[in-house]
Amino acid sequence: MTALAQIHVGKKALGLDDDTYRAVLLRVTGKASAKDMLPDERRLVLTEFYRLGFKPLDKPRRIAGKRALEGPFAAKLQALWLAAWNLGLVRDRRDAALLAFVQRMTGIERTEWLREPNAARRVIEGLKAWLERDGGVDWSVTSQQPGWAARYGYRIAWAQWRKLEPKGTAVRFWSEIAIIIGRPLFSGKPTDAEWIAVMNQLGERIRSGYAR
Repeated sequence: MTALAQIHVGKKALGLDDDTYRAVLLRVTGKASAKDMLPDERRLVLTEFYRLGFKPLDKPRRIAGKRALEGPFAAKLQALWLAAWNLGLVRDRRDAALLAFVQRMTGIERTEWLREPNAARRVIEGLKAWLERDGGVDWSVTSQQPGWAARYGYRIAWAQWRKLEPKGTAVRFWSEIAIIIGRPLFSGKPTDAEWIAVMNQLGERIRSGYAR
């Protein structure tokens, strides 16, 4: 979902009438229309919406007339592909692009036909190696790591943050996460659903930066 679409969803979720909505836009960016905003300005509006209580869950939706990816490895493959999208490694997030990647690696056209563990592992490990090599994702696990550090969402988000802020500190990272999810972190680290919102938001910033 684009930032512009999220802003309109946030307006409805927060129950803002047109006058209040435009007042928020003006206060945050000096512009009364989200259509006229630059990507960073839309991000500021979304950050304000999160502060006001908007908690989007950017869940994948079935497109009318299109069958969702199926099979025992489909969810894992799609999660890794979207991670590559949010790290700026792929330009096409669509299932068709993922299926083309799977076919190049295995010769198999559909994820529901990908049932042989060795073939599936080859694709999964190939994606993970790509994310590590070009995306900066650290997949290593040690016994000293706290549980939250092993979460998939944290690993991707931290790699995204290092792309956006190469000299940014961990304190600044967690401060930004709290802003994005709209709550303080003393009550607990982000849930999986909140990490999705974080990855999508940071991914949009990465892609906007590449576009400029």
